[in-house]
Amino acid sequence: MSRPDASLTFISYISGLVLAASVYIGDEPDPMTGVRSVNLVSAGHAIDVLTMLEEKTRGNLTDDERRLLEGALHELQAKYVEASRKGPSRIVTP
Repeated sequence: MSRPDASLTFISYISGLVLAASVYIGDEPDPMTGVRSVNLVSAGHAIDVLTMLEEKTRGNLTDDERRLLEGALHELQAKYVEASRKGPSRIVTP
């Protein structure tokens, strides 16, 4: 097993998952294409992974890590509900 990359921290990992969920919800453009679209299946999966991490790491996080994870989950869940009310997965026009 190789040594973990020192730049990979729990906060950077969570931030990457949050960015992915934000792209899937349509809040952020896809970094590769620049297109904003909604993919509720992938957004739901990313939120589920974040929820699982929150549950499995409860009591083992620093205050900053806990606040980031809890705040991101709350915001993403609300945005997911809002996006799902607008219909199925779709391209978002500017």
